[in-house]
Amino acid sequence: MSSLIRWEPMREMMTLREAMDRLFDEAFTRPLTLSGFAPMPAIDMYQTDDEIVVRAALPGLKPEDVQLSVTNGMLILRGEFKQKEEKKEATWHIREHRYGSFERALALPVDVETEKARAEFEDGILTIVLPKAEAVKPKTISIKVK
Repeated sequence: MSSLIRWEPMREMMTLREAMDRLFDEAFTRPLTLSGFAPMPAIDMYQTDDEIVVRAALPGLKPEDVQLSVTNGMLILRGEFKQKEEKKEATWHIREHRYGSFERALALPVDVETEKARAEFEDGILTIVLPKAEAVKPKTISIKVK
């Protein structure tokens, strides 16, 4: 026995709209280089009561190949993924690795004490710890009962 399925043209139009939104979002919001998409490291950022922690995936880079700075409430991460060798005589079937310089600017959610900042590089993951400024740390106020 066959079952009838009701055709809803608006559902199909919404699917087309979502596909077009995704296409335009990817085409216009990602920065481009001359050779295609820029190599942007994956970033995680979270905050606790006392600090902001940023983790960046930088496989293949050395600590001396990365520059960090904090300016006007922005954390700026710069570096370059370098290609070890170019095989021009080879016929490439898949080439997904991206090479070139990158720069990520992250807006910090609160003021930080840059002189107490620290960074560690382990297994291709750069971890940056930025202590919050005393003025923005949450304070507990006790309430007296009369």
